[in-house]
Amino acid sequence: MRALKALTIGMAVLIVVGSGALVAVIVHRMSVAPPVAVPETLAMRLDEPAGTRIAGIAVVADRLALQLQGGGPDRVVLVDARSGTVAGRIDLAH
Repeated sequence: MRALKALTIGMAVLIVVGSGALVAVIVHRMSVAPPVAVPETLAMRLDEPAGTRIAGIAVVADRLALQLQGGGPDRVVLVDARSGTVAGRIDLAH
């Protein structure tokens, strides 16, 4: 009889913990902002020196991070994906 009682209490605890975890996951997923839609094509002018090339591109929140090499020190240019304007520049020291 003691084993049955312990098993019942253990299962009740598991149900409460599982329900709490399920509610926490649902609340977390509802609070996360949906990803920003980046246009398929984006035409813009960066005004970088000759010899500059794009070494990499990454999406960061609602911006594109362009890693540029050549034409001076390596740098990262942040571009607003919606408007296509330069939002910021980061120079990378060697």
